[in-house]
Amino acid sequence: MTSYGPKIPVCESLHAMKYRLPNESFEESKAREAAAMGDNDEHRKQYKDIILDQRFMAAGRVQAAMGSPRNVTAYNCFVSGLIEDSMDSIMQRASEAAETMRRGGGIGYDFSRIRPCGDRIVSLDSSASGPVSFMHIYDAVCRTILSAGHRRGAMMGVLRVDHPDIEEFIRAKKNDNQLTNFNISVGVTDEFMDAVSKNKPFMLRFKNQNHGEIDASMLWDEIMRNNWDWAEPGILFIDRINENNNLHYCEVIEATNPCGEQPLPPFGACLLGSFNLVKYITVVNNPYLTEKEEENYFNFKQLKEDIPHVVRAIDNVIDRTEYPLDAQSKEAKRKRRMGLGITGLANVLTLLGFKYGSLEAVKFTRKVMKTLTYEAYSASADLATEKGSFPFFKPNYLDSEFVKSFPKDLQDKLRQCGMRNSHLISVAPTGTISFTADNISSGIEPVFALEYDRTVQTEEGTSIIKMQDYVYRNYGLRCEVSGDLNVDDHLAMQIAVQPYVDSAVSKTINVGDSVTFEEFKDVYTKAWRGKLKGVTTFRAAGKRYGILNAVEEQEGMACFVDPGTGNKECG
Repeated sequence: MTSYGPKIPVCESLHAMKYRLPNESFEESKAREAAAMGDNDEHRKQYKDIILDQRFMAAGRVQAAMGSPRNVTAYNCFVSGLIEDSMDSIMQRASEAAETMRRGGGIGYDFSRIRPCGDRIVSLDSSASGPVSFMHIYDAVCRTILSAGHRRGAMMGVLRVDHPDIEEFIRAKKNDNQLTNFNISVGVTDEFMDAVSKNKPFMLRFKNQNHGEIDASMLWDEIMRNNWDWAEPGILFIDRINENNNLHYCEVIEATNPCGEQPLPPFGACLLGSFNLVKYITVVNNPYLTEKEEENYFNFKQLKEDIPHVVRAIDNVIDRTEYPLDAQSKEAKRKRRMGLGITGLANVLTLLGFKYGSLEAVKFTRKVMKTLTYEAYSASADLATEKGSFPFFKPNYLDSEFVKSFPKDLQDKLRQCGMRNSHLISVAPTGTISFTADNISSGIEPVFALEYDRTVQTEEGTSIIKMQDYVYRNYGLRCEVSGDLNVDDHLAMQIAVQPYVDSAVSKTINVGDSVTFEEFKDVYTKAWRGKLKGVTTFRAAGKRYGILNAVEEQEGMACFVDPGTGNKECG
C-alpha cells in the first residue's frame, strides 16, 4: 500500500499542526481539500492524486481552510484599500486590517497618499505628522491581533521614492525594536533610476506639488546602505509592475503582499500554490544531458497533464472560501487572480547535474517556467469557454506586454476563448510547505546548507532538529550551497523566471562577506536592467543578523530571512 505525505517525523508533525484538523491524517486532509475544491467526481479524483503525491502543494492557508469547519480565509495575504490623506481613511483601513489579520491574512499597504511631515493642516491649524508616524498605528494593531487564533499577521509598508518623507521612511527600521511587524519597500520609479544612472537631481512631490530636489545618487546610496546593514528596505520597481500588468487598462498597483511576489490593487488578494518539481524527476545525476535526453529525466508530460486540474481546483477556491471583507470578495471575483509557482528547483538542478546559476540551469528553468505559464494560460482559456471569463476581461487584455510575449497560437486562443483568470503565475517563498515535503529546497532559492540545525516551534514547544538537504539525504549528492555562489548566480535565476511570471518573483539574494559595497549596489542596478519587478538581499554580516532568530515560520507571519537556512520564509 502506498504511503503518502512527509516521511521525516518533524515534517509530518509540522504538517499536522499547521494544515490538518485534530486527529486528521495526511490522506484525510487531502481528501478534504479535494472535496472542497473539485468540480465533480472525476476532477476531485485527479486533483486528489496530484496533492496526495505532493506534486502540487497549495499554500498553507488553502490546505488549512478548504473544507474546514473553521471560519478562516484560504487567502494568504491581501493589499489594503487606498489609505487616503484623512484620519477617517487611516483609521478605517486600520480597522479593516485588524479584521483581515484576525481571519488569517497578511496585508500590504501604500502610505504614499498621506501628506508629508510638517505640511500644514488648514482645518486644524496644525502640522501633519507624516506617513511613518501612522505606520506605528498599524504596527500596534498587528502586534495585538492574533491571526487565525495563533498566527500573527504579516505586513508590507510601501512608500514611493518621490514622497517628501522618503528619507524618514528608509531610516525607520535601522533598529531592532521599531515597526517590527512590517517589511518595508520603496516604490522606485524609472524616473528615479534614470536620475541615479545620470547623476541628476530628483524632485520630491506630493499631490503634484514639488517639495524640492534631492541628490538622487545620495538617496540611492542611503537606501543601499540600509540594505547592506539592515536588509531593508526592499525595492519594488513600481513602473515596471504597472507596465507589465495584464490589467493595465483597469487598475493601478501601488503595493504588494508582505513577501512581494504578488503586486496587487486595492483590496487585492493572493491565492498561491507551488508545483513540487522534485516529484517530476525520474532518473538522476547525469551531467551530460542533451535536450532530448532531458525529457527522460524530468517528466514534462506529467507536469502538463497536472496543470489544468490544478488551475480548475484553485479557481474554485475563489468562489468557495471566506473573505474577511466584502471588498476583498468583490475584487477577487471580478478578476479571479491566482499565483501558481514552483518549488524544489535547486534540488532538481542537482539531480540533473546542473550548477545553480549556470547557463544549463537557466535554460532548464526557463523551459519549466514556459511550460507552466503557457499550459496554465491555456487551461484558464478553456475554463473561460466552460464557465465564463473573469468579469473585467476586455479585448485590450491581449495588449498587455506579458500576453504579447506568448506564441501566436496561444494569443489566438485567448482572443477566441477569453480568460477565466486575470493572472496565474507567481513565484513565492515556500518555507513551510517545502519543509513539510521532507525539506526540499525552497521556491527558486539555492540550497543553503547540506546540513544544519533548525529550531522548530511545535505544539509541544521549541526543539532543535538536525536537518539535511533533501537530495543530500536521499541520494548522497552534494551541490553548491548558497555560500558557494556569487550574486550573479542568484540574479541569473531570478531573471530567468521573470519573463514567464505575470505577478512577481520573491527571492532573497544572499550576499557573502567577500562582496564589496559597490558590488552590492550593482546587484540592484543589474536587477533593474534585467527587468525584475523587485529585489531583496540579505547579508549575514549585516547588523540585522543578530536580531533574526532561526525559528519556524508561522503562516501569516512577517517574512524573514532565517540565518539557520538562509531562506526567506513566509506563509
